[in-house]
Amino acid sequence: MKLCTYKLQTPMGEIKRAAIYLDSKLFVDINYVWQLYFEKQGFFNSNQRADVFAPSSLSELIKRNENPLEKLQQTLSLYESLSKQGDLKTLRGHFISYHLNDYKNIDFDVPLDHFNSYRDFYIHEKHVKKGFEKRGEPVPESWYEMPVYYKGPTTNFLGNNDFILWPSYSKKLDYELELAVIIGRDGKNIKASHAHQHILGYTILNDISARDIQKKEMAVRLGPAKGKDFCSIVGPVITTADEFNFKEPDLLMSATINGQKWSEGRSSEGHYSWAQMIEHASKEEWLLATDLLGSGTVGTGCGLEIDKWIKPGDKVELEIESIGKLSNIVGTPH
Repeated sequence: MKLCTYKLQTPMGEIKRAAIYLDSKLFVDINYVWQLYFEKQGFFNSNQRADVFAPSSLSELIKRNENPLEKLQQTLSLYESLSKQGDLKTLRGHFISYHLNDYKNIDFDVPLDHFNSYRDFYIHEKHVKKGFEKRGEPVPESWYEMPVYYKGPTTNFLGNNDFILWPSYSKKLDYELELAVIIGRDGKNIKASHAHQHILGYTILNDISARDIQKKEMAVRLGPAKGKDFCSIVGPVITTADEFNFKEPDLLMSATINGQKWSEGRSSEGHYSWAQMIEHASKEEWLLATDLLGSGTVGTGCGLEIDKWIKPGDKVELEIESIGKLSNIVGTPH
């Protein structure tokens, strides 16, 4: 199952709502499906019941349900039943699904409308070695002892087809090809053997970096901060963990710039597993539903490694099998 938040331009302004995305390019509106269901059950307050039972906010739906996947599977089954009966619209005039090809004013937004926290790890040895090599330093022994990460803000996420922000203080911008996990269940001191119970699904992360500023920050052994915090890109969908039988997937990852492949690697090439990362991050600390965890850049997955640099107007496309393609245009410095 693929989950997303779609945005639709209406006469009343832009709306953003949670959906199940089908490979037929169909957005199934989770909340409207339940509104229609409660209408057919004869309830007067069908919209209020649906707002409580299956909110239009994907982050709220995840946080309110102990097993959000079960609720989402119910929704999909209900949608299939309603559509077979020809029931496609609520009494208030809301369609329960939208086809991507039928609406020019519909697109993917950031898949979650709110992330509780953002941790980005650093697990791909090929990428790590190249970074330290460029600084003329060996990889620290401590990197092999624990999966380290940094924490970023949750307010600067962009989605598919958004322009990549180029901050005024940087002259060297870079993309980063990463796989990310969405936490679907709260936990503290999670054992690696139980980590899969806390993964809702996987998505694509482009951890945009201002390399010139990041280099200065890291020279004083603190950060990154301004080198990262201005912009990260996620999407277009979240592929739920059941699609991989609740096991850690081995996925082909690639990045193309203006149609030319610059990067390719596999998600399984990391030195640490997602189970190890989750166990480490949750030591004496809560991981909460809607937390975002990034894997760090896959080997060859950024311009710094291959000495190629994106420029304003470039089209950056990150693709991970079983998830999709995350496309963005590099904006101009401001």
